[in-house]
Amino acid sequence: MKITVIGCWGGYPAKNEASSGYLLEYDDYRVLLDCGSGVLSQLQNHMKPDDLDAVVLTHYHADHIADIGVLQHAVLIQRYLNGNQKTIPIYAHALDEAEFDKLTYKDITKGIAYSDSQPLQIGPLTFTFMKTKHPVPCFAMRIEAEGQAIVYTGDSAYMEEMSEFAKDANVLLCESNFYGDMDGSGAGHMTAREAGRVAEKANVQLLLLTHLPHYGDLSQLKQEAGEVYKREIAIARKDMEFQL
Repeated sequence: MKITVIGCWGGYPAKNEASSGYLLEYDDYRVLLDCGSGVLSQLQNHMKPDDLDAVVLTHYHADHIADIGVLQHAVLIQRYLNGNQKTIPIYAHALDEAEFDKLTYKDITKGIAYSDSQPLQIGPLTFTFMKTKHPVPCFAMRIEAEGQAIVYTGDSAYMEEMSEFAKDANVLLCESNFYGDMDGSGAGHMTAREAGRVAEKANVQLLLLTHLPHYGDLSQLKQEAGEVYKREIAIARKDMEFQL
């Protein structure tokens, strides 16, 4: 598996960048995890949007779904230009029916509901979901193939269950929207130290800090996570790639 950071900012994109979006590739299968503001522009540095095989969403806050409508129109326009008749499935929870219904657009995209009650096979990848602590329903996801695992927390305040969910993962893509001396629980977000705690308890190989704040010194996030987690830590940045 290969994961590429398309966007990594919390709330809104930094200048010339994007909020949450991550491209996951396995052989020739391509899945976009979240589709926030600016993602479609940045995604085109790596692939054509209509070549996506699937999209999987954590929740319906704008910094995670703002470019879904843009994706739908990109695929529609490319259909007129090149005749591609593929319908792209968009997997998401159905706890917000109004938002879920928007994922189906003509025969361009089709919304498909997931739940945390059973694994879901998406192409060659097995997805498992866990509800997080966030002001709106949000789900972390564990993606597995041939003994490899990537875990993406989505948005969440600290929860002990996350470490078990991420157990022995190759990569933990963990939100870190607050600095260590802050309290992100009310906003449904983690601090860097809490991200480090999850990674340490889960025994993951790599902690990738993402959903970044727009203030402070980002290198401090790595330092604070490293107070708890002693293995490899990286701060997400646009176009960063990890090959498993």
